[in-house]
Amino acid sequence: MDFYDLDLNDLVLDALDDMNFTETTPIQEHSIPPILEGRDIMGIAQTGTGKTAAYLLPVLSLLQDGGYPKDAINCVIMSPTRELAQQIDQAMQGFSYYLSNVSSIAVYGGNDGIRYEQEKRGMQSGADVIIATPGRLISHITLGNIDLSRVSFFILDEADRMLDMGFCDDILQIAKQLPPQHQTIMFSATMPKDILQLAHQLLKDPVEVKLSLSKPAEGIQQNAYICYETQKLGIVKEIFREHKPERVIIFTSSKVKTKDLAISIIRAGYKAKAMHSDLDQSERDEVMYQFRSGKIDILVATDIVARGIDIDDIQLVINYDVPHDKEDYVHRIGRTARAGKNGRSITLVSDKDQQYFARIERFLEKDVEKLPIPESLGEGPAYNKDTKKKKNCHSKRNGNNRGKHNNNNQRSSQKPGQKQGQKQGRNQKRKKPESPKD
Repeated sequence: MDFYDLDLNDLVLDALDDMNFTETTPIQEHSIPPILEGRDIMGIAQTGTGKTAAYLLPVLSLLQDGGYPKDAINCVIMSPTRELAQQIDQAMQGFSYYLSNVSSIAVYGGNDGIRYEQEKRGMQSGADVIIATPGRLISHITLGNIDLSRVSFFILDEADRMLDMGFCDDILQIAKQLPPQHQTIMFSATMPKDILQLAHQLLKDPVEVKLSLSKPAEGIQQNAYICYETQKLGIVKEIFREHKPERVIIFTSSKVKTKDLAISIIRAGYKAKAMHSDLDQSERDEVMYQFRSGKIDILVATDIVARGIDIDDIQLVINYDVPHDKEDYVHRIGRTARAGKNGRSITLVSDKDQQYFARIERFLEKDVEKLPIPESLGEGPAYNKDTKKKKNCHSKRNGNNRGKHNNNNQRSSQKPGQKQGQKQGRNQKRKKPESPKD
């Protein structure tokens, strides 16, 4: 679908023209119309599908069209991390380039007192759009720096990550500050039970837009080692001895492991840095600068922080721990082999994580090639791909409940009527580049 087939504001379309964006992605095609109609949205989509534009474009169009208070905060966008908040803010600047009636400010932690005061002034002067991390916004609410009583749009981006990080109570506390009549838009990469519960609390008769999880790119060579936890570091060192590490990201399951692994790799003589939630914003920016500029070769990061890392030329992704969700696996290894290039992923599968890796292989519909453990490290455990996690007594009941969630609200792919006049004329002479991604 072309963006001109949607009822977007002309100035928003002008910005898209300048950015050479023409065709919508599926998540945009099915989300933008109901958002413009004022419906709540429950969107299930991976990072990289264009979901940021799926909510920013219709909200910016509505704000520019008018009818919202000029001295109030009209939209609150929640992000799990500072890095994602920055990415949303950058997308916001591009899409709103011609919008004189719309202002925004990003609100996230890890900054000095000067930044905090700038945020405070921006919110009190009535910035239209607030892009915030939960903890930082709660801080401003507690100190009375912000009035959310006239908000019209409440957007949760990567809601599953916010719950993983323990922000559920913060989100509910923020929601209590909102007026009874507002539109809620929630996007999540996964749909666990706690997301369903949160959606039930926040959303009113939502339209559900769900995209099937795509397989990893064909250009990714996927390998795995079946090993014990104590063998993992030795395997990583052996990988780096065989091939000099360049543009490598290693994903771990916790910030403690991230710190320890980075120290071990540095002691082994390699240039590495850890990326985790204990770093303040200036420290994170410095780590990313060093990685992008090639001053360090290896970035060791947690999943949560890594959601905001957007680098195209990653050569190797190592899953030091097996992700428990297939969505996270696809997201992690999708950092390599971008733009038609080739890349490689290696997953270290400990005996306790075999059930999760077997589940990933079933999704991939193929066996990932298993590499032999270096002889110096001894033998590893046998791989039992039939290992399954035992179900608890509530699993059947919970599964039935999930199946009943909003089945009648699936969005159809029917196109709305095309705009006439000026839009049709511009539509005929435009090129067909890629659509905006997250």
